Amino acid sequence: MLTTKQKVYLRSLAQTEKPVFQIGHDGISDNLIKTVSDYLKKHELVKISVLKNNDGDLKETAFDLAMMTKSECIQVIGRQIVLYRRSKEPKIILP
Repeated sequence: MLTTKQKVYLRSLAQTEKPVFQIGHDGISDNLIKTVSDYLKKHELVKISVLKNNDGDLKETAFDLAMMTKSECIQVIGRQIVLYRRSKEPKIILP
């Protein structure tokens, strides 16, 4: 479980990042879960864009994706989701 200070730090890191993945009208697929999970294993922090043609609830989508990738939802802002999962060899040093 992350502290508020750590979440604020991760939000600041994600602010300058571009979304790496997109969720369209198909929603969360098995392929998306695998690729996001693999990306988190390498980079720890990922920003995902949810397209307007996705009619699901944004917060619910973020929660589901976080559960499926065993990560933590750091932020849902606009139509973007930020997820974090600490790797065995951390690349991001949290305060």
